[in-house]
Amino acid sequence: MLTEINPKLPMRDKAATKDYYVNKLGFQVFGNKDFDGYLMVSKDSIQIHFFEFKELDSKENYGQVYIRTNDIDKLYQTFLDNNTEIHPNGHLEIKPWGQKEFSLLDPDNNLLTFGQII
Repeated sequence: MLTEINPKLPMRDKAATKDYYVNKLGFQVFGNKDFDGYLMVSKDSIQIHFFEFKELDSKENYGQVYIRTNDIDKLYQTFLDNNTEIHPNGHLEIKPWGQKEFSLLDPDNNLLTFGQII
């Protein structure tokens, strides 16, 4: 019965969030209408939504999303080639739970973890 999930993450600055996801991660803005205080981006078959939270203390933000991929090595290399900063503790590696993963932090400290079953 469930068909998909679109996480909603907080953002302080819509322009900065849009720039990061579009220019660093290769997402596209989803939809043809610009909503005040709200942003939707998509890439391949996923969407991530953002709501404006100007008072967000990014040091206390625990927003997280886990994104599955079917070609983690290529995705990781694409981000490296685009000078996307990898989380200091999130470089590409095989985890004990059988996933190959890496992580990024967006401008608001939302943690994006990308993983592939090995």
